[in-house]
Amino acid sequence: QVQLGESGGGLVEAGGSLKLSCTASGDISSIDVLGWYRQAPGKQRELVAAITSGGYMHVEDFVKGRFTISRDNAKNTVYLLLNSVKPEDTGVYYCNKMFRDGGRWMAAGSWGQGAQVTVSS
Repeated sequence: QVQLGESGGGLVEAGGSLKLSCTASGDISSIDVLGWYRQAPGKQRELVAAITSGGYMHVEDFVKGRFTISRDNAKNTVYLLLNSVKPEDTGVYYCNKMFRDGGRWMAAGSWGQGAQVTVSS
């Protein structure tokens, strides 16, 4: 089973940028949907963005226009580029395999350690 590991987190000032990577232990080309979630302190984990094997991207409204998801199957890696970050973007960011259930995007795998992102004001 392919394992996913997040990296690239850190401390960034408001308005700055950060690029997160999610690297798989094996081939991701057969995984239809991969996505990023985040969990802010004291809050539930929430979907941020997802990308299908065909390149379709879904980005939640609260980060639309600021965050970009991409995938490089040759490198077995999914990326999340965070631009114009805000203090409310602070949290632990996780990647996961996903699937679509009707109109809903659902996580399909286990959760890793995540990558801590802290945005200072």
